[in-house]
Amino acid sequence: MELDQTLTSRDTINTKLRAVLDDATNKWGIKVNRVELQDITPPASVLQAMEKQMQAERNKRAAILQSEGEKQSAILQSEGDKTSMINRAEAAKQQEILRAEGEAQARIRKAEAEAIAIEKITQAVGKSTNPANYLLAQKYIQMLEELAQGDKTKTVYLPYEATNLMGSIGGIKELFKSAD
Repeated sequence: MELDQTLTSRDTINTKLRAVLDDATNKWGIKVNRVELQDITPPASVLQAMEKQMQAERNKRAAILQSEGEKQSAILQSEGDKTSMINRAEAAKQQEILRAEGEAQARIRKAEAEAIAIEKITQAVGKSTNPANYLLAQKYIQMLEELAQGDKTKTVYLPYEATNLMGSIGGIKELFKSAD
C-alpha cells in the first residue's frame, strides 16, 4: 500500500493483518479473531515529506482560490464599468433630449409672444398701414443702433431700401418738431 492509503485505511490493514496472523497461528491451534492497529508512526523523513506535500497542496488551493477571486473581481469590475458607461450614455442622451425640448418650448413661447406683439402693433397702427412695414422699420432702426455703437465702425453700408426708411424717419422727426 502507498503511505497515504496506509494512514487512512486502518480497517483494511487490520483485516489483512488478521488474515496473515490467523494463517500463521492456525498451525499451532490458535485462532485470531481480531487485530487492531492503533498507531502508525512513519520515519521523520517521511513525516517531513508528507508535511511538505500537504503544505504544497494548501498553497496550490490558496493560489487557485485567489486566482478565481481575482478573475471574478475583474469580471464584476468590467460589468460595473460597462453598466456605468451605459448609464452615462443614457444620462447624456436624456440630457440632450431635455435640452432640445427646452429649446423647442422656448421657440414656441417666443413665437407666441411675437404673434401677440404683431397683433398689438396691428391694432395700434390701424388697418390702413401694413404692420410688416412697421416691424421691418423697427428692425432697421435696431440694426443701425448696433452699427453705430461699435467703437471701430467708421463706415456704415445701408441697403438701397433704407434710404426710404431714413426719409420716413426724417419725416416723423419733422412732424414732432412742428408739433412742439
